[in-house]
Amino acid sequence: MTATPTALLHEATRRLERIASDAEAGALDDAVALLVSAVDAGGVLQAFGTGHSEAFAMEIAGRAGGLIPTNRFALRDIVLHGERSVDVLTGALEREPWVVDELLATVPVGEHDVFLIASNSGVNGSIVGTALWAKEHGHPVIAVTSLEHTARVQPKHPSERRLSEVADVVIDNLAPYGDTTLELGEGVSAGAISSMTAAFIAQLLTLGVARTITERGETPPMYISANIPGGDEHNSVLEERYAGRIRRGD
Repeated sequence: MTATPTALLHEATRRLERIASDAEAGALDDAVALLVSAVDAGGVLQAFGTGHSEAFAMEIAGRAGGLIPTNRFALRDIVLHGERSVDVLTGALEREPWVVDELLATVPVGEHDVFLIASNSGVNGSIVGTALWAKEHGHPVIAVTSLEHTARVQPKHPSERRLSEVADVVIDNLAPYGDTTLELGEGVSAGAISSMTAAFIAQLLTLGVARTITERGETPPMYISANIPGGDEHNSVLEERYAGRIRRGD
């Protein structure tokens, strides 16, 4: 396929259409049910990703049109909220399992929280370790990963497990091995797709929770844009319900 903007649009569109079709057929129902149960119990949706997968967590937590009982944490929290110096924040940190205990010690995790963890490869030590920590502490885990990619790479966690092998619910982001979709020749490719599909999945999960709560005659706790009249006031009132349990601006 010629590497053109239209070709990339095709690669993205066919994946998004398949994800939407699968969602209509119930593929996300188990994940949505876990999230609704957490919200009903007063829990928070804890979102985590490293590298470009952090974009998924940003789509889940703290944005207009999103759910308010959401929290995003990141590896840099061991510096911002922990005791590590900034020089520990290297690209290799996401592969290290030791970081998990220090990281989760900085996160305000509640009894009824659910973890949403995104990783295209699903094998790095911090990712698998976080999923294992969540399970060991009684929290459901929803994974967003590339099943094609993760099956072809070796786990970097001592457990030798993949994110997809730990999670309660696994959602395939449909990214190919290596993430890119367009060949340019001589081993060069472009058109990375996992961020696009993961963002769409995040919005479908948010929509599923909001729709479920709305259909039973209740008002879901949703953000409205802070850049419209009354936005800050609306959001602040609802955020206060989760004071000390959700962080914004990090």
